[in-house]
Amino acid sequence: MSKTKQSILLAGVLSALLLAAPLVSLACPFCSAVSQTLRQEMSTMDAVVIAESIPGEVQDSETGKIRMKVVRVLVGEKIVQVGQTVTPVYYGNVGEGRRFLLTGVDPPDLQWSLMPVTERGEKYILQVLALPDDDVARLTFFRNYLEDEEPMLARDAYDEFAITPYEAIIALKDKMDHDQLVAWIQDPEMPADRKRLYLTMLGVCGSDKDLPMLKEMLSGEQTQGGLDAMIACYLTLAGEDGLELVNERFLGNKQAPYTETYSAIMAVRFHGTEGNTIPRSALLPSLHLILDRPELADLVISDLARWSDWSQVDRLTKLFVNATEDNNFVRVPVVNYLRACPLPEAAEALQELEKVDPESIRRSNIFFAKPIAKPKPGPKSSSSLTPSQKTDEEEKVLESPLPIVPVSNIGVQLRSRQMLASANGLLPVAAGGTAVVAASPVNRLGLATVLSVALSTMLIFAWLTLTSGAPAVAAGIES
Repeated sequence: MSKTKQSILLAGVLSALLLAAPLVSLACPFCSAVSQTLRQEMSTMDAVVIAESIPGEVQDSETGKIRMKVVRVLVGEKIVQVGQTVTPVYYGNVGEGRRFLLTGVDPPDLQWSLMPVTERGEKYILQVLALPDDDVARLTFFRNYLEDEEPMLARDAYDEFAITPYEAIIALKDKMDHDQLVAWIQDPEMPADRKRLYLTMLGVCGSDKDLPMLKEMLSGEQTQGGLDAMIACYLTLAGEDGLELVNERFLGNKQAPYTETYSAIMAVRFHGTEGNTIPRSALLPSLHLILDRPELADLVISDLARWSDWSQVDRLTKLFVNATEDNNFVRVPVVNYLRACPLPEAAEALQELEKVDPESIRRSNIFFAKPIAKPKPGPKSSSSLTPSQKTDEEEKVLESPLPIVPVSNIGVQLRSRQMLASANGLLPVAAGGTAVVAASPVNRLGLATVLSVALSTMLIFAWLTLTSGAPAVAAGIES
């Protein structure tokens, strides 16, 4: 096998790893934790103590070791005691009487990590350890530190919100300070990641009175940081009526920058999975607009399949046939959509498309097990309905158990990740430019199981191919 094809295959496997990341939303939809929270970190340690420097103690200039005295044991009372001397490594300025938070692992010879703490920081840590195992109670505490003057406290409070399920943020509604959130959102110096959190919270506690401010931000010549969360917040408060602006400004506008369009897609995805404000039947036409932009169409095909929108069979078939060298990456997502579709015309389309590009059909079959669409309740299958015909009962969540995004779409993945990296740090992107985002709570265990099996199969296949352990398979790749 040539080095080029080996590289492509390896890239495909890496993309598959990204796809296998959990799709179930277990955290704030537009937030990204900077690091483990103090609470998370302390829960995994064998020992956690507060120690202070010993007067007159000299730091070893070569190893950085210095003796400290334990003044408070927070975790691990059986393996460390107050008054005990420990020897962590620290290259900073210790200072006389300075206090540190030490976390240790691997007793009995504990290996320590440490960071200096102020008196307020120490009090904060003690309060964190005493918090109940309840998301709302924890967030009620951490909200008071979101913009604390001490960076460590502010960062930890933000990370706690970032790892908390959206449902818990909704439950915090009555305890949110609306005016403070608006002030933070309007602060031009506010980092994009924090603005995303505050916009998510405003979507929970805000009202239509906030729409003029949001509309002005969205309509400006220069978009704001955290655009995905801003659009989602606007749609939460405006409802279906807000789609007109989003469609005109970002989704239907072929001149809109890639990053802005992608942010709008992320916002629509959120509302199709967790928002519970706008029905999918109203959101789908917005995603259909992206199909008119062939270079971006692969970003939404997986959503159409996961939401069981089978109204686009003809359109996607034409997209496959008309694909050029610049956007032929769209073909595998189209094939996966058609394979998941239960309509007979989808099977007929696949037969015709195999004559056009059998390689795309083959790649789809190799890297993706056949998605299985679950029937919706009611006398008719949802697959026979257009979005505008769906009833409220049929708006219940329906997921295909596999992603419909190709592992072969490396060029667009790189393009997407590079653009997103320069756009205020949008969410991580999987193959085909599809972000690892919220999925419906329906059939979560089934989805995780299928993804695990699919990933294992792909990794075994790749290993056998790269090591020439499967000559027949490798020969197929070479052909």
